[in-house]
Amino acid sequence: MRNQRQVVDYALQRRALLSGVQSGRVGTNDVCDAGPYLLRAAKFHGRPGDQDCPVCRREELTLVSWVYGDELKHVAGSAKTPEELVRMDGLFAEFTVYDVEVCRSCHWNHLVRSYVLGTGDPQPRTRPRRTAGQ
Repeated sequence: MRNQRQVVDYALQRRALLSGVQSGRVGTNDVCDAGPYLLRAAKFHGRPGDQDCPVCRREELTLVSWVYGDELKHVAGSAKTPEELVRMDGLFAEFTVYDVEVCRSCHWNHLVRSYVLGTGDPQPRTRPRRTAGQ
């Protein structure tokens, strides 16, 4: 994305969590807890990741991008494909994208990164209409 800014990478948090799983301090039930909505989003809106699941090692991870922002209204909180993100990048002033990796086999999921997209242009504020009596 051309306007990607304020990028936060959660790789260190992921590494610490996986270390806890491997040492037995954290149970797999605690980290393999993807809900049905996330799994459905991975199936229909996800894109292939570049590595196998670090927990079950049976399946390649799927990446899902979630969008949030005041300007998005009813679209906020939904999963989007990369093509949709490119289109939205030129339409909205600012919104945040959260990339989540998910294993559709064992239900592992973790936030990979977050970043802000959009034109960066402030949206013009609309004034309330005045009635004839005002």
